[in-house]
Amino acid sequence: MSLQLIISAFAMGLLSSFHCVGMCGAIAFSLPTQHLSPARKAVGILLYNVGRVLTYTFLGVIFGVAGRQLYLSGFQQWFSIIAGMFILVIVIQSAFHSPVFHLPGFKKLNLFVQKLIGSFLMKPSNGNMLLLGMANGLLPCGLIYLAITGALAAGSIAGGAIFMASFGIGTFPALFLLSYFGFLIKLSTRNTIKRVVPYFVASMALLLILRGMNLNIPYLSPLLGSNAEIISCH
Repeated sequence: MSLQLIISAFAMGLLSSFHCVGMCGAIAFSLPTQHLSPARKAVGILLYNVGRVLTYTFLGVIFGVAGRQLYLSGFQQWFSIIAGMFILVIVIQSAFHSPVFHLPGFKKLNLFVQKLIGSFLMKPSNGNMLLLGMANGLLPCGLIYLAITGALAAGSIAGGAIFMASFGIGTFPALFLLSYFGFLIKLSTRNTIKRVVPYFVASMALLLILRGMNLNIPYLSPLLGSNAEIISCH
């Protein structure tokens, strides 16, 4: 997996965190840590965010397995191009405020995860803070879907895991600060960054398309190789 994709995943997570502030800010403010000492509060919030990153990493492993199969089947190149085009379509739909694709079972999954989150919020403990973060990582989110696409395109189990972990770590700073200190960043600044997110996502889509084109450009569009290079008799 190239360093460029890792940096892209981290940057995507960093920018996405301002979207997360709007979508998951209520959960971050509801964490049962406000009554704790500063040190215990920090530990609780840290565990919550570690739980989110663990879930993202686990999703990366799952979709990394699928991406590996695409690689072994020789379809990774075309998948990278199709995935990039799919992301561009979503960005364009969002720009024109048209309905964005939803996965089957979206509402049921969302309701199930919300019930889990509610149960963990009612029984605060370090263990439940970790589980709360893990449940929060399962909440349906368009930007997570896009990150999963990147994990699929990574072409390996480790690559998928690292991609999603990098994405999760990118969301870490803003959400940690939000939970600990509240809204430190002005609304106008958050809105400006949220407006930048679609452009960054579109750039990631173009990167996936270029990567699939096998142009033999180091880091930008490296040769993906053939099955003969990765299959061994031993």
